[in-house]
Amino acid sequence: MVLSSREIQKKIESTKKTKQITNAMHMVAASKLGKSEISNSSFIPYAEKIEEMVRHIVLSYGDHNHPILIPRRVKKVAYLVMTSDRGLAGPFNAHVLRKVENLINERHRHKNEYTIIAIGRIGKEYFKNRDMPLLRSVTGLPDRPYFSDLEDLTYDTVQFFVDGEFDQLELVYNYFYSAISQEVVVKKILPLITEEAVEELRHEMHSPFLFEPSEEQILKTLLPQYAESLIYGAFLESKASENASRMNAMRNATDNADKMISDLRLQYNRARQSQITQELAEIVGGANAQQG
Repeated sequence: MVLSSREIQKKIESTKKTKQITNAMHMVAASKLGKSEISNSSFIPYAEKIEEMVRHIVLSYGDHNHPILIPRRVKKVAYLVMTSDRGLAGPFNAHVLRKVENLINERHRHKNEYTIIAIGRIGKEYFKNRDMPLLRSVTGLPDRPYFSDLEDLTYDTVQFFVDGEFDQLELVYNYFYSAISQEVVVKKILPLITEEAVEELRHEMHSPFLFEPSEEQILKTLLPQYAESLIYGAFLESKASENASRMNAMRNATDNADKMISDLRLQYNRARQSQITQELAEIVGGANAQQG
């Protein structure tokens, strides 16, 4: 279909407006990514210290009978899946959801063998529309979340495991390597430490800690907090990945808009040139007719 110069001009103006929107979204996502990276770097020292303390107590306190430490026969697996509330984030959501479906198809034959805990509207609607078992969901979390924003979800998730709702918890989320590199990872966090891991830890060197009251009492409080911190830390990684993916998607959209505008201008110039040539031919033809 051949467009007139006027129609091409309208498409150019429309594409320019789209470019303004995608460029603005790119800058917003870049700003949010910077804040996400700050949140990540601020949380790392806390996560490392609580992990060090947990490892020390688990090794020094010989009776590993805390509910979230004890491995048990896996009859049901829970997948905590982290997606976004909004789209326009490139492959961010699609990669996570595809990974979850592949895991379920490979591992499970019946719906009673797994359940899903969803963070984000995209994931929640995806699983509901496919009639997949959804144990818990949360949406509307802020772009720069505090631990308190996830406190109810993390507490409930750990308690579900303690109560026997499932026997293993795996996180599925986008791990943030850099602004241009994110990768979907699957991380088992419950039970926290297997017997094989305990044996490996016994060969590691640990800094001495003094505990008051007893190590057993502290372990009962610290272990759930540690499990909750793993979920929160993964969500920070996921949020940074979301912002990076959206930033890259909007930058690509802006670049594509530039290319479309360039192609449309070339098409417009050709159409305009053809129109001028036709008008000149008509003028010359009219003049020759008068002379004849």
